[in-house]
Amino acid sequence: MAAAVLAAMILTILLPEDIRWVPPWLLPAIEGALLVALILGDPGAIDRRSNALRGLSIALVAVLVAGALGSTALLIAALIQGNSATDSAGELLATGAIVWVSNNIAFSLLYWELDGGGAAARAHRLPKYPDFAFPQQLNPDLAPPNWRPRFYDYLYLAFTNATAFSPTDAMPLAIWAKFAMTVQASVSLALLGLVVARAVNVFT
Repeated sequence: MAAAVLAAMILTILLPEDIRWVPPWLLPAIEGALLVALILGDPGAIDRRSNALRGLSIALVAVLVAGALGSTALLIAALIQGNSATDSAGELLATGAIVWVSNNIAFSLLYWELDGGGAAARAHRLPKYPDFAFPQQLNPDLAPPNWRPRFYDYLYLAFTNATAFSPTDAMPLAIWAKFAMTVQASVSLALLGLVVARAVNVFT
């Protein structure tokens, strides 16, 4: 999880000037401070249940999602209106890839944080009614006893939802999960469609 947050911070810094809606240092600074506070509060395995840590974790995810969606909105506006960031096919594809990956990281952290009350709650007990149904939960014979989804499972969920525009292995059960996956798939579809169309137009 920490590595994913660090990757999102680096990607934010790499964004072109026209695709930033706040100063380039602001979001990474906030995300870094929240991440350090979480690591100090719960070093090692994420299994300490605390309202304060839960609040910090939700705040971190909210900042990441807001940053990714803000960059997406600016890139889509730039594609529609045209600016320097969309005149070069190479720069456009690189910017589109940064925004697309940032969205996937942000949504994977959102799924990881909200499913079953968060990572700390899942470490102590699996919820009776999960927000996501993974294959290992639907068929216990596929996994060791007491299997629990880890962050990579949610990262895989986010990336497959962004490419297939639909669930692949994990099924959303809760309303919030269905809504979040709908938003992510819609954002990914708009990004891929507009970026590829504009890049082809620049190439030709």
